[in-house]
Amino acid sequence: MSDTGKGADRIGDGTRAVRAGLPEPVKNEPTLPGPVFAAHFHLPGEVTGPYSYGRDDNPTWTLLERAIGELEAPGQDDVETLVFASGMAAISSVLFSQLRAGDAVVLPSDGYQVLPLVRAQLEAYGIEVRTAPTGGDAQLEVLDGARLLWIESPSNPGLDVCDIRRLAEAAHARGALVAVDNTLATPLGQRPLELGADFSVASGTKQLTGHGDVLLGYVTGRDAEAMAAVRRWRKIVGAISGPMEAWLAHRSVATLQLRVDRQNATALAVAEALRQRPEVSGLRYPGLPDDPAHKVAAQQMRRYGCVVSFTLPTRARAERFLEALHLVEDATSFGGVRSTAERRRRWGGDPVPEGFIRMSVGAEDPEDLVADVLRALDESAE
Repeated sequence: MSDTGKGADRIGDGTRAVRAGLPEPVKNEPTLPGPVFAAHFHLPGEVTGPYSYGRDDNPTWTLLERAIGELEAPGQDDVETLVFASGMAAISSVLFSQLRAGDAVVLPSDGYQVLPLVRAQLEAYGIEVRTAPTGGDAQLEVLDGARLLWIESPSNPGLDVCDIRRLAEAAHARGALVAVDNTLATPLGQRPLELGADFSVASGTKQLTGHGDVLLGYVTGRDAEAMAAVRRWRKIVGAISGPMEAWLAHRSVATLQLRVDRQNATALAVAEALRQRPEVSGLRYPGLPDDPAHKVAAQQMRRYGCVVSFTLPTRARAERFLEALHLVEDATSFGGVRSTAERRRRWGGDPVPEGFIRMSVGAEDPEDLVADVLRALDESAE
């Protein structure tokens, strides 16, 4: 039933998403088996077979991991996927399984706001951390001698884009591994492994599951030795997904292409409307032809994401704008079917202006959402 095999890269994204990871059909059984709740499995005699203890593996994870692998690397049987309790658990598994004291790692200076906490922990373990912005492929300048390059493209929340293939080739020439945070793009927007990365990492909490009700993360990779280390880290730390969360995620994957296409199209409409407003500055959306990142994004992305970022003149104006919105929730996540937006500086971690807004476009009717945004801009004016 799954689409692995030589012809898998020729079917459409919607077909792949709907059928990803499904087992062979069994008469009178559901197409997607329900979640398996088990701390242990019956294991007489010698330890053989795939399932022995619930911290190591679970049949519900297996189906989801297969599904994600088919989206991230269709038709490639040498790719492995591991699911985790959250996106940060997945990120941590790569960083802390691949790096040792004395190693150097390159992180984006404009990435996810938890990365500074990660940096402090890495440095406490004797790992050198170098940072550079995503835009302009600036991480190239600090690659020499690094063990691992961590890329976030598009970056969160600034939506800068780097040339992943170029960076991966440069990193590999220097003997470094490459990991790409693919959360904002999703595997339907970008396939990092095809661009040369060793790991594609994402928070499944966001658009992969898309309903704002599941915490999940995953790592997909091709290097068997490197992925064995990631699996060992998951076993040691125990940062595992619950079977119910994994089942909900797999159920949600079936509508991924529908959601992504709707949200991407609406995000472009919102960005085009914002571009006409004089009070809006710093507008970023990689799908806009005049966005600074569009040229590179168009070379490596098939879809540009559901997030739009922009800046209003002051903190007060941004807060009034958010309060005036009717169809957009003030929340800190992104990728869900209900639109969200927030003033990012309220957390204090992102190097952005006080009036910077990160907006995640949902599945509402485009006309309704654009009208709500424009009305809120009008009502928030002094």
